[in-house]
Amino acid sequence: MDQPNYTRRNFLGSLAVAGGAVSSGLINPAQAREPRAIHRPREEKMSIHVFSKHLQFLDYKHTAEVSAEIGFDGVDLAVRPKGHVLPENVETDLPQAVEAIKNAGLEAKIMTTAIIDADDKTNETLLKTASEQGIRYYRCNWLKYGKEPSVAQAIPDFQKKLANLAQLNERYGISAGYQNHAGAQYMGAPVWDIAYMLQEINHPNLGSQYDIRHATVEGGLSWPLGLQFIHPHINTLVIKDFRWEKVNGKWKVFNTPLGEGMVDFPVFFQKVKEMNIRVPISVHFEYEMPEKDESLSESEKVKQTVAVMKKDVDTLKGYLSDAGLT
Repeated sequence: MDQPNYTRRNFLGSLAVAGGAVSSGLINPAQAREPRAIHRPREEKMSIHVFSKHLQFLDYKHTAEVSAEIGFDGVDLAVRPKGHVLPENVETDLPQAVEAIKNAGLEAKIMTTAIIDADDKTNETLLKTASEQGIRYYRCNWLKYGKEPSVAQAIPDFQKKLANLAQLNERYGISAGYQNHAGAQYMGAPVWDIAYMLQEINHPNLGSQYDIRHATVEGGLSWPLGLQFIHPHINTLVIKDFRWEKVNGKWKVFNTPLGEGMVDFPVFFQKVKEMNIRVPISVHFEYEMPEKDESLSESEKVKQTVAVMKKDVDTLKGYLSDAGLT
């Protein structure tokens, strides 16, 4: 794939279209253009998957059985260092995990990885094995800005790295989703930067894993603008909630169960419907979970985890139903 020419004018022009902030004398509105659509596969159902990070105290079989009991449609496997499936063992362990998930009547089409380098042979083996097991989407790793080079100087290198990853994905018929993770150094946290890169790369095997929790943390009330800009490239969604709290005079983010935080899920899912986004959903549980309570027996951890997760899943299904997405 030929690399697109990066210019400051193109970048500013793209952001101007997304945010409606054409600056007089800096950007020629005649040069602005709408994002190019990827034509992502459209799911018949907004399938709901559990991020297996939160069930790593269980083996594959029990993870699958508990996920089915809770009411998930599938499992988003953590296939990464310290994950549910370790990358160095992927050729033996991933087929076992997928088999266990399918035996429980669930889907195994999403995974979360630390992949970002297309030249890494371990990454290529992981993607090849995942593709053979029917996994269609994966979250790739994040890129981070530093003091040097500047943000503007870093973007072309980041774009090239992602374009190379898209080519590797195409070889194995699998698609990466770059998550807009909140944080001062994360590329993609503002949404505009990763949306621009996805527009320029314009490859069906590279998209966005859109996280409304992180978008709200970073975007406050303006997150709908970022969603509008990036939505043609969304291939998976992440769902979780949070609130701001003041601790010792400083504002901090605290994760919460769904519906107990600041994410405006009714508005979000209405926009998802309007934008015709029908993709798999991965549910994360970043607040305090029973798995971390060492005083509990394994059976009690399972019992309490099922209750906690089921509450969030039922809440999510309610939002989807109210938005007409079921």
